[in-house]
Amino acid sequence: MKRASWDEYFMDIAVVVARRSTCSRKNVGSVIVGDKTILSTGYNGSVRGLPHCDEVGHMMVDGHCVRTIHAEVNAIIQAAKNGSRIDGASIYVTASPCWNCFKAICNVGIKRIVFEEFYRDERIFEVSQALGIELVELHREKALPNAAP
Repeated sequence: MKRASWDEYFMDIAVVVARRSTCSRKNVGSVIVGDKTILSTGYNGSVRGLPHCDEVGHMMVDGHCVRTIHAEVNAIIQAAKNGSRIDGASIYVTASPCWNCFKAICNVGIKRIVFEEFYRDERIFEVSQALGIELVELHREKALPNAAP
């Protein structure tokens, strides 16, 4: 087996983190990395202490489940809570960020976004270029070899 690149390695971890998601509409995981070191992880889940979608159902507004905090924002929150500096870091996300998550990523100073699956919002391409944020779509045949379906 060929050794995984750093991008593949951290995306594999994001895929595993996504397995903790509690909103079945979209299982997303994220990993914030600085200097090839994991600084924080996050997944789609409800506000701490409140019931999850997989327990009580979705809370839908305009076609979106608003019960959850997205993986990217959860990773940013965890980094802040743990005192991790993420300015200049990279974030690996199993799906491209929604517009609100993208804005949060930009404002905390993350400089590189790596994602596997494009999800909805094309504005991220133009704005990331204007801000000097590297946006990378990682193309792979299979996320984790020998992983259970």
